[in-house]
Amino acid sequence: MTIEQQYIDLFSQTEAMICRHSAEVLNAPRAAAFADFERLGFPTRKQEKYRYTDVSKFFEPDYGLNLNRLELPVNPYEVFKCDVPNMSTSLYFVVNDVFYNKALPKPHLPEGVIFGSLKEMAQQHPELVKKYYGKLADTSEDGVTAFNTAFAQDGVLLYVPKNVVVEKPIQLVNILRGDVNFLVNRRVLIVLEEGAQARLLACDHAMDGVNFLATQVIEVFAGENATFDLYELEETHTSTVRISNMYVKQEANSNVLLNGMTLHNGTTRNTTRVTLAGEHAELNLCGMAIADKNQHVDNHTAIDHAVPNCTSNELYKYVLDDQAVGAFAGLVLVRPDAQHTSSQQTNRNLCATRDAHMYTQPQLEIYADDVKCSHGATVGQLDESALFYMQQRGIPAREARLLLMFAFVNEVIDTIRLDALKDRLHLLVEKRFRGELNKCQGCAICK
Repeated sequence: MTIEQQYIDLFSQTEAMICRHSAEVLNAPRAAAFADFERLGFPTRKQEKYRYTDVSKFFEPDYGLNLNRLELPVNPYEVFKCDVPNMSTSLYFVVNDVFYNKALPKPHLPEGVIFGSLKEMAQQHPELVKKYYGKLADTSEDGVTAFNTAFAQDGVLLYVPKNVVVEKPIQLVNILRGDVNFLVNRRVLIVLEEGAQARLLACDHAMDGVNFLATQVIEVFAGENATFDLYELEETHTSTVRISNMYVKQEANSNVLLNGMTLHNGTTRNTTRVTLAGEHAELNLCGMAIADKNQHVDNHTAIDHAVPNCTSNELYKYVLDDQAVGAFAGLVLVRPDAQHTSSQQTNRNLCATRDAHMYTQPQLEIYADDVKCSHGATVGQLDESALFYMQQRGIPAREARLLLMFAFVNEVIDTIRLDALKDRLHLLVEKRFRGELNKCQGCAICK
């Protein structure tokens, strides 16, 4: 039996249950997505886009799924007390793949702003969700996106109306919780209308030591003149597999910052596809990975300059220790009509041991003649002369190594446009390099 067959059988047997515990808008594309999944299957190394990560093997074990939406005995507001000094956020939770709505922060969002369960919002605002849900995440092209669309029952919706500014950052904590090996399927839909502004910090944590497999599909619509920051921070454990596909569409004069940071994980595969669809749109796409032991981090990005006069800046940095494996593949596509494009792509990688492996594949496809584009990638080890220089001045060898690695990733942290979060990340990264557990201050889960 193929790996896919157990899920094909499961969907055929439980489709009615899946739909009953979701919303009509989310159910509408299920059948087509399932047909695409049957045709595509899970990605394997035979596909160029997945040459460094065999996604299919992670779906082979027999995982538990909460398709019947049974309530889990956990109140995240009691066990998770995230305290980022000097940063006040609006805090929400997703437990596995269910938005936690038993207790919510006091009303604080500006009028018209929606943040909540995708299932519930699809029932309350069906026309709004129908207009955007599944419109960027093409199930005909990716087996994981098709699988997620077929099985996802809930998730998160962020909607910001025209010209509304959400001053306070929103924090979304994804908690993985289970007594058995568990599979979760999350959806995130983000819509910023013309002139809207918002910032979202999404953190991934694992509460139990079982094997978790999480698929996630994020769709982001940034309207004309909209400004949006999305920070993703992964701090799970070595038995966790995360497969996330993000699709972004930017209209004219929009400004989007995407920053994904992997501090602790098992296996991570992130796909980010951005279309610059309106003139003078600006994208800053950043990422950082710190991995050791046998951890694996794979980032695959694609930036589509579809119209003239747009700007994209891309920066990814990896620090790999022990037998860790990192991969980066980044494509910048400049279409024939996209004159006056400005694009810079940079991938810098540090292998702290000879057993660590980094695969990098920067790519430029340019079909316009009046552009300013560059790309580059490096893979190296710590500067021995710099280490020697620091030791000559009384800095112990281990401390010198830590200082050099910290300085290496600092450039990515400095792209963060929230000073309090930037300061907190400096501390977390330092603790990570020192081999300490990545505990969020005050978090009862991580103790």
